[in-house]
Amino acid sequence: MNAIQTQQESSHVPVLMHEAVENLALVQNGRYVDATYGRGGHSGYLLSRLGEASQLLALDRDPDAIADANKRFAEEPRFSIQQSNFADMREVLQANGWLGEVDGLLLDLGVSSPQLDVAERGFGFSRDGDLDMRMDPTSGVSAAQWLAVVSEGELVQVLREYGEERYAKRIAGAIIAARAVEPILRTGQLAEIVKVAHPRWERHHHPATRSFQAIRIKINGELDAITEALSCAVDVLKVGGRMAVISFHSLEDRLVKRALRQPVPDSRIPRHLPQPALEAHSWKLIGKATKASAAELEVNPRARSATLRVAERVL
Repeated sequence: MNAIQTQQESSHVPVLMHEAVENLALVQNGRYVDATYGRGGHSGYLLSRLGEASQLLALDRDPDAIADANKRFAEEPRFSIQQSNFADMREVLQANGWLGEVDGLLLDLGVSSPQLDVAERGFGFSRDGDLDMRMDPTSGVSAAQWLAVVSEGELVQVLREYGEERYAKRIAGAIIAARAVEPILRTGQLAEIVKVAHPRWERHHHPATRSFQAIRIKINGELDAITEALSCAVDVLKVGGRMAVISFHSLEDRLVKRALRQPVPDSRIPRHLPQPALEAHSWKLIGKATKASAAELEVNPRARSATLRVAERVL
């Protein structure tokens, strides 16, 4: 199956696909990990560029993604997938005998287009649906359940920190007042509450965009998962292996930049003790941050906020 077939069979348009895969400096008989399968766009292109002796292991926490992969790549012997949060990839790869043996790692952060476009998943507000927002709808609490019990203070903090919403207090107050009248169970319902409460609308952005982002990040523990995944990436890759990370907003990109600048901790010192001044770094940056081209933006406007960073493990 080639990359064109993969894209045609899916509503999901992979962002910065060629740039991310080509910057992994592929070796023909390597081991690769797509830690955020989504709908297989990056995996499909990776497989089209790899030799017959290569292997690709994909991870995703979304059961719909697992079902898509099992159908799409059922006849592909080089491919396998496991349902897992990418924060747990150290354990997954250790169980597979791949820890420290991976040539290339791809992380495409955020939410996938199918998740946004399926109303009943509750990630977006273009169409009304259940207010769920869980990447794995079989575990954890939904956004509706969380909004029913969250305190106003915590809600303000979430909107401010995860959505960078300057009107967090005003919006949180409106949500708390609305839930006292009736439960907030639908995406359209929440979007309207935020829309009415928001005093200043940004051009080309629905006023609920930042609030939905913030609640989604909270429900899925996304920033903690990203931090953990980035911290174990050094253990996953072999020396000389590369990691490509695609982020979609400043909170994600900030975590990526911070992780790639951190020096190597001394493994002989327990984690709870302070580290001495360190100079050696695990990563060598490959090129500069890459943004989507004008041609890609014409096909996929959602790529406008994407940033690709690539690094090579050197220690």
